[in-house]
Amino acid sequence: MATQAHSLSYAGCNFLRQRLVLSTLSGRPVKIRRIRARDDNPGLRDFEASFIRLLDKITNGSRIEINQTGTTLYYQPGLLYGGSVEHDCSVLRGIGYYLEALLCLAPFMKHPLKIVLRGVTNDQVDPSVDVLKATALPLLKQFGIDGESFELKILRRGMPPGGGGEVLFSCPVRKVLKPVQLTDPGKIKRIRGMAYSVRVSPQMANRIVDSARSILNKFIPDIYIYTDHMKGVSSGKSPGFGLSLVAETTNGTFLSAELASNPQGQGAAVLPEDLGRNCAKLLLEEIYRGGCVDSTNQSLVLLLMTLGQQDVSKVLLGPLSPYTIFAASEELFPGYV
Repeated sequence: MATQAHSLSYAGCNFLRQRLVLSTLSGRPVKIRRIRARDDNPGLRDFEASFIRLLDKITNGSRIEINQTGTTLYYQPGLLYGGSVEHDCSVLRGIGYYLEALLCLAPFMKHPLKIVLRGVTNDQVDPSVDVLKATALPLLKQFGIDGESFELKILRRGMPPGGGGEVLFSCPVRKVLKPVQLTDPGKIKRIRGMAYSVRVSPQMANRIVDSARSILNKFIPDIYIYTDHMKGVSSGKSPGFGLSLVAETTNGTFLSAELASNPQGQGAAVLPEDLGRNCAKLLLEEIYRGGCVDSTNQSLVLLLMTLGQQDVSKVLLGPLSPYTIFAASEELFPGYV
């Protein structure tokens, strides 16, 4: 195992993805020890190993060393290269787990990134591709990351545990980010949503829409929730359904909430009516929390502000999530958390 005096040293598996992303952006190698050392099944999980392989594909010259038990990782980042890439994600986590990292890295590559990711598009753990498309992409455009080649497209949907989804993400290169002033969220002017169903009756999506509207119609008239029922090879390998909602304000702020059904064979069956009502309540809670960025993208906006020019950027956030608190600490004081 290689050791270097100038590498940052950490212990434990918490925030491993964020540490590797920041290491790649800063060019500083990291060594992470005692990864689940006391677990019955110690070491890196499959989804973490898949994420490390993804970093290796989008960089050139990275050096990765893992000990025999998987409990120690040394990562020396290479050049962010980009280009056309394909990657099969672990079905233990959603594609959003990998996309969140790519949104941080893609603008700073040598060549524009065009990547196809395969796996789970919607689950109960990670942000869905629908929510990232509706909230993270407009946020990146505020920083000047835009163009015809900037898109996120769902080619196939995939639900856990089987997956089978496919997503295309392409992003242009931007060497300099624009400063932003996001201090007034504005008033809610419209709500949009996507109710999806795969390998179940199309009526599931319609029932979700009716139940969500029964709550949201009390607050605002401009509501449109699309239904998306994919068939055949486009529907992935497992049945499921869910809903993602996005509220847009008069000042261009996007606040999101989402829910998905339990994976096949896991937990109790979920009624579409209950899922729709609960998702609508989660959106109202997100609106109540306030801020110009929703909870999902707090760490992304803080990272982009850190990587921007010396001009002062300002953003108004609601209550910080634990992940955001860590991310901000790592960006400002690397190695102290």
